[in-house]
Amino acid sequence: MSIVVRRRGLVPYGEAFDAMRAFTDARGPDTPDELWFMEHPPVFTLGLNADPAHVLAAGGIPVVPVDRGGQVTYHGPGQVMGYVLLDLQRRGLGVRALVTALEQAVIATLAGYGIAAASHPKAPGVYVGDAKIASLGLRIRRGASYHGLALNVAMDLEPFTRINPCGFPGIPITQVSTLGGPADVEVVSRDLERELLLQLGAGH
Repeated sequence: MSIVVRRRGLVPYGEAFDAMRAFTDARGPDTPDELWFMEHPPVFTLGLNADPAHVLAAGGIPVVPVDRGGQVTYHGPGQVMGYVLLDLQRRGLGVRALVTALEQAVIATLAGYGIAAASHPKAPGVYVGDAKIASLGLRIRRGASYHGLALNVAMDLEPFTRINPCGFPGIPITQVSTLGGPADVEVVSRDLERELLLQLGAGH
């Protein structure tokens, strides 16, 4: 089953959030699955069960409550956002299998740059040693997924010090460019696209 890939550039977070929900609400049995790639201006997002106390000092960065799982995270320019708008029932995918597919796509992408990364059984996302390099958060509604993953490529990591990322105080954060990989978000997003399509059974 093919997946339509859309590259949307720099999109305000609220606009992307509204578009994902509208797409999911409007989809029918024959609606093609889509994969959206974009970046966002600086924003903190709070998952459904997030404790606002994990936002230590937002400063001028907006804090937006959203309907994905997980705690608080930061999005900003230089980070690849990959949003997965999939009919899970049609693809025969459970939530755990989808999380694993997203993590494995990131791990494979990083391996291509000589970066050894791994998932963590108790904390969704992808890590290089103890440092987090990618975060995951999903919402399933009407059998379909939205939200997705965020992979740090070449961004200002300072805003992560203003929160407890994913609810973990003091967790170190890293990114592709710091570890010797490409600093070009477009290059990384296209490599990630290839690995995601493979993991989701739509690769060529």
